[in-house]
Amino acid sequence: MKIHNKFVSKPTYIKSQREFSNTLHRFDELDMKLLFELTKDGSISVPVLSKKLGINASVLYSRIKRLVKKKLIKKFTVEIDDSLLGIGVKANVGINRDPKFKDAIHKKFMETPEVVSISEVTGRFDIMIQVYSKNLESLHSVVIEKIGKIQGIQNTETFVELQKTDKDPVYLNELTS
Repeated sequence: MKIHNKFVSKPTYIKSQREFSNTLHRFDELDMKLLFELTKDGSISVPVLSKKLGINASVLYSRIKRLVKKKLIKKFTVEIDDSLLGIGVKANVGINRDPKFKDAIHKKFMETPEVVSISEVTGRFDIMIQVYSKNLESLHSVVIEKIGKIQGIQNTETFVELQKTDKDPVYLNELTS
């Protein structure tokens, strides 16, 4: 099985070619093309994808099944227009916490509906959470009344999202060059 560098090059964060090869877990050019197309449109039908890639549909079905089994594809999902659901403000909140309350704080965040993601990070914060709210007033309420009152929270700093542009990961960019 040969991997063409046009489609898969060593990302800068991987130190050696051997490490890169191990990271690929034997994913070939077709796998990468398939991932690229599914990332662009996860709802594309296999027959349409078959025509687009010039590959037999049964081969694509088995490839997709293999990529799911190997857990490279974690799930098929949809992209939602949050504004149509009344979400007007998105923010990232940097949080410093007392280490003794780590698990309890995480549990409280999981119970808070406005918190959509939780990341432990390095740097000046211990945790970064993403919060969705209807407006600035409700964001203020969430940060002050809910998050700020959780035992063990020492400090918060809120970063309101003004604009967001998504970018394809480096491994997908290689497919379009």
